Amino acid sequence: MNHTPKRKKVKKTKKWWIILTIVFVLGIGGYFFRKDLAILAFDLFLSDTVQEKLDPSYKPIQDKPEVTRKITEPFSVLLLGVDQREHEIGRSDTLIYTVVRPKDNKVLMVSIPRDTYTEIVGHGTSDKINHAYAFGTAKDKETGGAKMSMDTVSNLFDSEVSHYASINFEGLKDVVDELGGVKLPITEDIVNKDPNHEKFTIEANKPIYNGQEALWYVRYREDSDMNRTMRHRIFLKAVMDRMIELDKITKIPELLTIAGQNFTTDMKPKYMIDLAKQMFQNDTAPEISSYMLHGEGERIDGIWYYAPEEEDLSYINELIQNWMNEDTPSTSLMSPRKYEGEE
Repeated sequence: MNHTPKRKKVKKTKKWWIILTIVFVLGIGGYFFRKDLAILAFDLFLSDTVQEKLDPSYKPIQDKPEVTRKITEPFSVLLLGVDQREHEIGRSDTLIYTVVRPKDNKVLMVSIPRDTYTEIVGHGTSDKINHAYAFGTAKDKETGGAKMSMDTVSNLFDSEVSHYASINFEGLKDVVDELGGVKLPITEDIVNKDPNHEKFTIEANKPIYNGQEALWYVRYREDSDMNRTMRHRIFLKAVMDRMIELDKITKIPELLTIAGQNFTTDMKPKYMIDLAKQMFQNDTAPEISSYMLHGEGERIDGIWYYAPEEEDLSYINELIQNWMNEDTPSTSLMSPRKYEGEE
């Protein structure tokens, strides 16, 4: 009986040593392996919630076979930035053919100016490419716009589009604000002064821009279609950069709630979660390579269009095939060429 208290004391001491050891491992390990711990925390506490939040955004294309692939396999996705206001069908002001290489942590983004003149597949006409979304939506409100846009871009580049992801810029104001704003490279004040356009001024050289300012940034149209397309790409990258910051991981469910129906895709929630975890394990943010379809402006029946260069369409096809080939080593990926005057 005299030994009982001593036995309890030993157990109690042992228990505290276990707690201290766990704290030490989490503290030291958290410094060296903070990404691994963040992913572990995500799996334990957020994964199910995120999948539940993403479920309403999953909108598969009707009659399109389900795509299955390894999580490390390259795939393409058409990013559609839709500037849709109340009681409007909306047009895809941003079209970016994107190739993602999860294993290499690299992304290729090929921007297509919205006024590009091309065949609208499924509509039987040639028109501005951003009209494909409106024409398709008129046929099928759920995913018709995405389908017609995918088919049209696939035909233009002679390259299959695996998936689509549609984002309504109007709904991203609150997302940007929830992220604490985004960083945008604005070196001169941007002033919308056309009497037929919304009036606004975006001050230059601010460290962070809020949701309203970011929305104005993507809507500004008083310079050129090419510059506007470039701003859309810069904005999407700025949002991506903020999203992958470690201190934002706990905000994911709330951000998805805010985004709501402003985001739709035919990628399954489980696949997107696994893809995000795969790319999050890298030490740096995904390396993004950008290119823009080149062409010249011309008038057809009195309407201004952007006529793509045939040689450039062939080059883009070569670029996409190089990136989509899983056997292409990371060191052999084509770097998009630069045109005179481009950064």
